[in-house]
Amino acid sequence: MVLSRGWAAFLVLVGIWTWAIWPRFAVAIWQDPRSWSTGEIGQGTPTGFLWVHALLIVASLAIGTAVGVLGVRGWWAARRRGSAEG
Repeated sequence: MVLSRGWAAFLVLVGIWTWAIWPRFAVAIWQDPRSWSTGEIGQGTPTGFLWVHALLIVASLAIGTAVGVLGVRGWWAARRRGSAEG
């Protein structure tokens, strides 16, 4: 598959966006009283609310990383194609 520089850059930006957004969301979930059995942050056992969101965050970061890596590889490949043609 041939990926243009524009699409490669878009994929890289999606990967960066993912890493900019999801860690902040993780902090918000951690600090939510619904994440803990006692309702106090960091006290008691984690609830299903925390586990479900943790799984969502991990999956999103993994997908964002994969997309970003594909974008970087696509950018390098497009750059090599451009230098080989010129």
